[in-house]
Amino acid sequence: MDIRNRRQINRWQTDWQAKIKLEGAEHFCDCLLSDLNFKGMKIKLRMKLPDDSFVKFKLKLTNELIIDVQVWVVWHKTSEGVYTYGLYFSKIKDADKEHIYKFMRKHFSKQMDQQHFKSEEKGGENMKNLGELDKRVFERFAASMPMRLIDLNNNREIQARTVDISAKGVGFTASEELKERTPLEIWLDVPDKGAPLYTRGNVVWSKASGVNEFRMGVNLEKADLMGLSRVLRVC
Repeated sequence: MDIRNRRQINRWQTDWQAKIKLEGAEHFCDCLLSDLNFKGMKIKLRMKLPDDSFVKFKLKLTNELIIDVQVWVVWHKTSEGVYTYGLYFSKIKDADKEHIYKFMRKHFSKQMDQQHFKSEEKGGENMKNLGELDKRVFERFAASMPMRLIDLNNNREIQARTVDISAKGVGFTASEELKERTPLEIWLDVPDKGAPLYTRGNVVWSKASGVNEFRMGVNLEKADLMGLSRVLRVC
């Protein structure tokens, strides 16, 4: 795997004391940057961010490195007055991606190399291919709900049930196996009295999980942030 692919796939662990300043604010506030990559980050802070919306702020990694980002608040958890957020970069400059990489190389070079080697040890070439197809930027959440699939290769309908979900992927079980790269149309029956959530994607992995049962993973064509927000409200 070349450096460009490695940069895209890995979620780099940091636990770095940083600061953010929301658009329109006068001062920076402290935050703990838990992990970071070019698609998003996880932070902890004592300030509440708006749900289901885009947020602009300056991220101060060091006194010399301040980058401007626009993020989508994908999910959050609260514990003892501290908010933990999963944030997706909806706008970030290519130059700032390079700054992030150089920052990580300077301060967390050992951790970056360890994560890369662990990924190869666990999955070898298959893990690399899966990483390229299913770049897991977002945390996955357990979610059990009915789903209806249309196998676009054979124009057949399949009933299934979700196991977990993120803004970019869905794990599910079904009574019949679908081959990797099978294109799908998907309807999720979110139990919120709204219309089924529609999306499209491709099967990226499949394995037997029981008698006449198969566990599979789908990489979605595009990140559905509003859809994930609906799911998290009922999970």
